[in-house]
Amino acid sequence: MLVVTLASAAWQAPKPAAAPVHFHDVAAEAGLNFIPHFSNDKRYLVEMMGGGVGLLDCDGSGKLAIVTVTDSTIDRYRAGGDLMARLYRQESDLHFTDVTEAAGLNARGWGMGVAIGDYDNDGLPDIYVTGYGHNVLYHNLGGCKFEDVTKKAGLEVGGFSAGAAWADYDRDGKLDLFVSRYVQSDVENLPKPGSRFFDYKGLPIEVPEAEGQSDFLFRNRGDGTFEDVSAKAGVSNPEKRRGMGVVWSDYDGDGWPDLFVTNDMGPNFLYHNERNGTFTDVGLVSGTALSSEGRAMGNMAADFGDFDRDGRLGVFITRYGFQPVSLLHNDGAAGFSDVTWDSGIGKVSYFPVRWGTGFADFSNGGWLDILVANGNVSSIIDTLPRDMPYREPMQLFRSKADRTFEEVADAAGLNDGPSQSRRGTAIGDVNNDGNLDVVVYNVGAPPSLFINQTRNANHRVLLRLVGTKSNREAVGARVRVITPKMTQIDEVRAGGSYLSTSDPRLHFGLGAEAVIPKIEIDWPSGAKEELKNVAADAIYTITEGQGITGTVKLPAPGAVSKAATPPEEKARPN
Repeated sequence: MLVVTLASAAWQAPKPAAAPVHFHDVAAEAGLNFIPHFSNDKRYLVEMMGGGVGLLDCDGSGKLAIVTVTDSTIDRYRAGGDLMARLYRQESDLHFTDVTEAAGLNARGWGMGVAIGDYDNDGLPDIYVTGYGHNVLYHNLGGCKFEDVTKKAGLEVGGFSAGAAWADYDRDGKLDLFVSRYVQSDVENLPKPGSRFFDYKGLPIEVPEAEGQSDFLFRNRGDGTFEDVSAKAGVSNPEKRRGMGVVWSDYDGDGWPDLFVTNDMGPNFLYHNERNGTFTDVGLVSGTALSSEGRAMGNMAADFGDFDRDGRLGVFITRYGFQPVSLLHNDGAAGFSDVTWDSGIGKVSYFPVRWGTGFADFSNGGWLDILVANGNVSSIIDTLPRDMPYREPMQLFRSKADRTFEEVADAAGLNDGPSQSRRGTAIGDVNNDGNLDVVVYNVGAPPSLFINQTRNANHRVLLRLVGTKSNREAVGARVRVITPKMTQIDEVRAGGSYLSTSDPRLHFGLGAEAVIPKIEIDWPSGAKEELKNVAADAIYTITEGQGITGTVKLPAPGAVSKAATPPEEKARPN
């Protein structure tokens, strides 16, 4: 949340663009109706952060449930807080029931983020919720029932936690957990008007000038408990940078997960995994720590994706208003180069306050688009005539299949409803129709569930990986889907975007290809597996060392699950 004053950055509505993808927010009819307690006038950082969302199959039904963190207020937090997370179970196709208390998600406080992963390898995804004051680990007991095991697991974390993500950093078959923390903050001793911490362009709003907090890496012992290895691993953040988003990715393709942490008003961390339990921060030398001009920015979140299909994972970084995002191309041993302006993404007519994000192929054409959720930090800022508005439109940068993008969110229906101030995003196939959908956290409102109603002839496939020697969810596995006209890569992750967790199944758009000649899997254990001549248009379960062990057919390409009929997609080159 870097504070700058650029008079030329007044908000302008984007020009409409034609889009062959289409979304419709079905949250209300789907049963996502809970409105959390929140402050109308957000004056303090803890009130502004918003929260994350997550997707998980909590009961083995094959249907994704939705978990969202919940907001609170200063007074309510001082009195014990609100439920930190809310769980919506999908009972039938796109019909959700709020099962929060019945599920045992009863911890109270002030929720911030959510990281979902199967830490005990029992085949059931567990939920870690970060928060202001304390965090909570919910162990999945089956049937969407959870138990708070935070203290028993040794994951009691105080302070102002933000992002979290799971990964098997030491490749011992067990998921470990990284937690970023934000700023020093005491709800009983908040900044007062007139202090340097409480003045945003003359308004009584807290700004992030307080010292940051250290971060944590917890190693999974395999007996239900964790040990703090942050300092000896080299990721404790002794500089006290202000941690925000967290995402693990093997950016250099050496088979070991590396860690990217976005820092507000400071350089980002890119921790390279040294394969011996330690990490080296290569953010500055790799070109991922600062802007292309060498400036520390108000970084929010990041995602990795092979947006130009060259076999290497690039990075997209969201930032505070008045600052362009960064799209970084992975140049291999040379590090990353900034292609934001060459791609067209930097040329949009306005720079909102951006939070959640993700690479995804929303049209199943084989090229990754980029989604961004936006919203300013406080409605009080609406009194400033030349600042970003509190409620801002979403952005969807659609790939033009040539390393350039066009902004199409309006035409795609993402801004059809009431404007919101948005935060975290999670991407996944919520209704199992082969199209990627989006769940978005809205401040002071129920979440949005944008169902992807795109209709075209493109084929697609979803892959659910199950580890045996590797961790059960195969977090860290890399998959290559190879067809005559394209090779795509992706990784299984358990946390990312802005304080959120997306569908753990890997989705690949295939364009006109009805059969995949080859699928290559690099498992976290080091094992390699190859599948040949796999039919498209299905959800496959692939078990390490056993090949395909489950198949669910998807609807035929072109079918839509909702009544509305979007326009046909025009073909793009493969």
